[in-house]
Amino acid sequence: MTMKGKYIAILFAAVLAGAVLATVAHRYFRPQPVPAVAVSTEQTHGEDGEHREDGEHDKDEETKAIRLSESEMKEFNIEVGTARAGNLKIHIELPGEVVPNADRLVHIVPPVSGVVREVRKTLGDRVRKGEVMAVLASRELADAKASFLNAGERVALAQANFVREEDLWKKRISSEQEYLQAKQTLAEARIELRSAEQKLHALGFSDEYLAQLPGQPDVSYTRYEITAPFDGTVIGKHVSLGEATKEDANLFTVADLSSVWVNLSVYQKDMQFIRKGQPVVVSAGHGIPDAAGEISYIGSLVGEQTRTALARVVLPNSGGNLRPGLFVTGTITVKSVPVPLLVPKSALQTIEERQAVFVMTQEGFVPRTVTVGRSNDTHVEVTSGMKPGDRYAASGSFTLKAQMSKGAFGDGHGH
Repeated sequence: MTMKGKYIAILFAAVLAGAVLATVAHRYFRPQPVPAVAVSTEQTHGEDGEHREDGEHDKDEETKAIRLSESEMKEFNIEVGTARAGNLKIHIELPGEVVPNADRLVHIVPPVSGVVREVRKTLGDRVRKGEVMAVLASRELADAKASFLNAGERVALAQANFVREEDLWKKRISSEQEYLQAKQTLAEARIELRSAEQKLHALGFSDEYLAQLPGQPDVSYTRYEITAPFDGTVIGKHVSLGEATKEDANLFTVADLSSVWVNLSVYQKDMQFIRKGQPVVVSAGHGIPDAAGEISYIGSLVGEQTRTALARVVLPNSGGNLRPGLFVTGTITVKSVPVPLLVPKSALQTIEERQAVFVMTQEGFVPRTVTVGRSNDTHVEVTSGMKPGDRYAASGSFTLKAQMSKGAFGDGHGH
């Protein structure tokens, strides 16, 4: 082999050996990747992952707090209250009905029979005391007035005859018997006049009217005016123009609705709690304001059909909101129980099947799991999870719950 051929063979062997070494080095000495370092932003509480009891609240506040501005709280009707002790009022609710005040209700019945000549009032009309509601033409009334006038004439005649006989007797011109007869006749005439006068008084005519009666035209003798006995409202009308009525006919019913009765039905189980003078709040609903009163009467009997007793409340009704016939509910507080911590029911929300209250912290509102005790329709006792002085969302908590589940409040106000 020539010298040039030897050099070529040596060079080829060197290249081949390098390729083999590179392959072995790549297979057995490949560099391992450097492990990545995990960075956590979670804050720890104590060593070895242990949490203080208060740390659970801190964690909730850091991860679930909802921060709101004053304008946002106003927009969402969120009101903040302070947890404190209070009295939990235990009450019962009784069904009832508004009825007219029977002490201020009258059935207008004419004292004489007659024919209806005028009808001036109808259902729903307001009337004033003494206002004419209808006019009757009564023959019976005409007879009574005629008897009164005749009796008056007889008294005047008997009086004149007595004066004359008395004068003659004193002068010994006539006998004592004639004098005594004239005296007796005068007395009988006066009794007859008094009887006729009392009959007209019973029909509602005053002494002033009777004094003017002799000068009135004969056509007015049959006229009888039906008048309102007091201010009120016509709630019943049973008279028509031209009909004949008797003296016991109910022509109108007038009620003074400035006060009404509320008749409550008291169940047997609740009778032990009811007493006279007890405060009652009457609710009719449908935008009608609640009214406050007290029990003025408790019935002694229990209804055979309803098995309930009657409890009555007298209420002022100057605004006319409580119309007879309305069904209402009477709420009566039967006892008041002191509790160490009391919140309104509007503050409670169910979150993950647990009762919670949104407590206000420096970070914002956070849901705080609570345990509740006794309650009524408006408030509830909190036995654990809160302490006196905690500030919380007393109203609007449902909005906070809804926004918490969204994870943000509007344009990212949630934290």
